[in-house]
Amino acid sequence: MPSHDPRAVLGRRALLTAGAGAALALALPAASASASTSAPLNSPFGRYGSPAARRDGRTLYVHPGGLGDHTTVQAAVTAASGSGWTLVLAAGTYRETVAVSAARTGMTWIGATGDPKDVVVVYDNAAGTPRPGGGTYGTSGSATTTVQADGFTAHGVTFANDFLRTDLPGNPGTQAVAIKVQGDRSAFFHCRFLGHQDTLYADSMSLSAFARQYFSHCYVEGDVDFVFGRATAVFEHCHFRTLVRTDLAGAPYGFVFAPSTAGANPYGFLASRCRVTSEAPDGYYKLARPWVPSSDLTAWPSLVVRDSVLGAGVDAVAPYANMREAHPWQTQRFAEYRNAGRGAEISVPENRPQLGEAEAASATRSVYLGGWDPRRPHV
Repeated sequence: MPSHDPRAVLGRRALLTAGAGAALALALPAASASASTSAPLNSPFGRYGSPAARRDGRTLYVHPGGLGDHTTVQAAVTAASGSGWTLVLAAGTYRETVAVSAARTGMTWIGATGDPKDVVVVYDNAAGTPRPGGGTYGTSGSATTTVQADGFTAHGVTFANDFLRTDLPGNPGTQAVAIKVQGDRSAFFHCRFLGHQDTLYADSMSLSAFARQYFSHCYVEGDVDFVFGRATAVFEHCHFRTLVRTDLAGAPYGFVFAPSTAGANPYGFLASRCRVTSEAPDGYYKLARPWVPSSDLTAWPSLVVRDSVLGAGVDAVAPYANMREAHPWQTQRFAEYRNAGRGAEISVPENRPQLGEAEAASATRSVYLGGWDPRRPHV
């Protein structure tokens, strides 16, 4: 296997939390910067008020240097007991873990500048990281941010986990979640999700809870199963970026999607008008593999990728693979529709199930979200 270059390792960690960077800057359109251009230069909270000129009684201000109500995001979440709170996050890197409990419904996080590169919530726990008091964190426990509350909304925030495999050499517990979202009606606008393995965990509170989640104009990067879980999750106009791996000698480097949709849930992951690009060589990534976890052997993973551009990094000949031979991808609910790009070329039709026109008419945001119309916060 290729040896690790320490300079490359340090560079990747810096890139995960940098305020700028070529790979990350590809993510978002100029519209996300509207708050920044109209923000007063003398206010770290832009046009969203301040502790001295509060927007309303249920708005809290977070500033790492002490100019807000709280210096950490978790302190503000803890103080915001009940429903309907807004947290305005000033520019900065918030190195902490954050948990939004189920009781804190209807919470909104707004990055004060409108640019998610400026507001980063990051930590570096992995599944194999030793936990104080014994044991390890496990995949769920590795999450930098965990959201259990219904009705959570975020705009202009980066959620990151900057754990690197070299941090725990030889340890197989390299899953490192940037955010685990379990609540129903969770929406993310112009956000970034940065990590390597298991970056974005779109989940639910229980097997019988079909949590609906929406991601608009977001950027997600990683390598192994970096968008995974059993939620009903709709991704529109999102950019998925696959990373180079220095620890592997050849393909495949990893998988973009790993849904674990409950068998009773008619809708899993839907990616519409998105794009997949890659830092890796051509064909080194699979588009997806099904995850049937040991905790739910009746899972029936569901993924539709439609009207999207799949770059050359996706293996066009065999874009899907098995996670376990007992659950072959061919028996799952995987399909595509009207995709373009080199990674979408159909040379072996049996390897690329396609939706018919009638099926495609039901693979839409409104159908998947079932009457919920997610709205971007007033920014």
